[in-house]
Amino acid sequence: MITVNVKRYDPEKDKHYIESYEIEKTDNMKVLDALQQINNKYDAKIAYRYSCRAGQCGSCAIKINGKAKLACKAEINDNDTLEPLDFKVLRDLIVDREPLNSKTKELNLYMASEDFNSNQKEPSKLKPETYARTEPLRGCIDCYSCISMCPVIKKTNEYVGPYFMRAYSDICFDPREDFSRSEEAVDSGIYCCTSCGQCSKTCPKEIDIYGKAIEKLRAQICSEKEGPLAKHIKIREAVLGTGRSVQPDENSKYPEGFIKEYNKQHHFEEKPKIAFFTGCMIDNKLPWIAEYFVKILSKLGYEVDIPEGQVCCGSPLMRTGQVDIIPDLINKNYEIFKDYDLVLTVCAGCGSTLKNNYPDYGVKLNVMDITEFLQGKLNTEDMKKLNLRVTYHDPCHLVRGQGISEEPRNILKQMNGVEFIEMDKPDLCCGAGGGVKSGKPEIANALADDKVEMIEKLDVDYVVTICPFCEFNIQDALNRNNSDTSVINLMELLNQAYE
Repeated sequence: MITVNVKRYDPEKDKHYIESYEIEKTDNMKVLDALQQINNKYDAKIAYRYSCRAGQCGSCAIKINGKAKLACKAEINDNDTLEPLDFKVLRDLIVDREPLNSKTKELNLYMASEDFNSNQKEPSKLKPETYARTEPLRGCIDCYSCISMCPVIKKTNEYVGPYFMRAYSDICFDPREDFSRSEEAVDSGIYCCTSCGQCSKTCPKEIDIYGKAIEKLRAQICSEKEGPLAKHIKIREAVLGTGRSVQPDENSKYPEGFIKEYNKQHHFEEKPKIAFFTGCMIDNKLPWIAEYFVKILSKLGYEVDIPEGQVCCGSPLMRTGQVDIIPDLINKNYEIFKDYDLVLTVCAGCGSTLKNNYPDYGVKLNVMDITEFLQGKLNTEDMKKLNLRVTYHDPCHLVRGQGISEEPRNILKQMNGVEFIEMDKPDLCCGAGGGVKSGKPEIANALADDKVEMIEKLDVDYVVTICPFCEFNIQDALNRNNSDTSVINLMELLNQAYE
């Protein structure tokens, strides 16, 4: 027997409530089967949608334990909580889809090509290579799960959401389209997307909405001079001028960045096989994280090279569509790192870019996030007791970009005197990515404030993370809300334990 919790709504009484039911679970039992059994057994009259029962129509999409899924495909488990998608609820698990259906018509999301007219016997035939860009975007079943799970759409009316951006991309990339829709996409808020990747992970048809639609549409928008935003152009200029997206602070201990100063003082008789890709933020804004990184690995018996000449990984340019200078950056980094057995990162965005985007340009490096590398290598007997309460924030480019979630948590749970407490939604985007922190700061602030609200409930000393962008954005929000909690990088916390 299992328990199933259902969030219900009675429109006649305007009453939201939760009911729990005990049912007998069968092998491979789906959520849809569980709902049917509940209604049969209890005469519960729970209202829900379904049609094809084969994952093709999208009508049965609901949220299961906070994640949007198809009820006909998701397996039911004990104590699961079922609730409607994040739209106006009509009854129980049924939501009003009409505003979204109408939005498609309002945005004119259909082909407007004049390629075929009454004087032609048939439309022009397309070769496979001409529609290769649109092929990964097909298969959408209009379940609207991506819209329900998008964190940005809840914070601004400026953004139409991932479902519509996929549709824009499908049209824009089609060679039969006669005119540009780039300006419309900008007006529909394409630069509001934080690149969190939640839409891609949510899609039941596994459409990479962010990577294959939004990001590539931003690149097309830039090529047509409709974007990016002014703040994004400054990032490009900085990278072109210095190889870095950010510069050292004037009064920094490392006025030329961490890497140059480090190499003035460190020389190896034999070149190490492991290299450290610092990224722009660690090199120029958080050099002490690089110091802790080196100290921790040295304590564990590893020599690490930090080669000069490495430049921005390209992530902030890729995310904002400024891809024209990406090949040059990739080639420079490849020449620097190609002879190392392993490249380590402590920046979620850099790691995700090196792992996921560089192969698209024909470059493959053996890259690991530091939390992956440290698994099974930490000697907790050498750690002092810290007496701290901490929670952990999942950077989007780590948890979804690299599939890394348990590794940092395992490290925290191993540390002496560290009490780990999970926040309500640890993988909810903080708003720092996708060029939003610089280009749409009001959205970044709103999302980070949601994080603070979760954090404040826990009474913790630190929020631990492993992304410098998340670190800055969440700390800004904590300061803005006069919180006593601080953000700390995992490297800094480990350094405290090993001091």
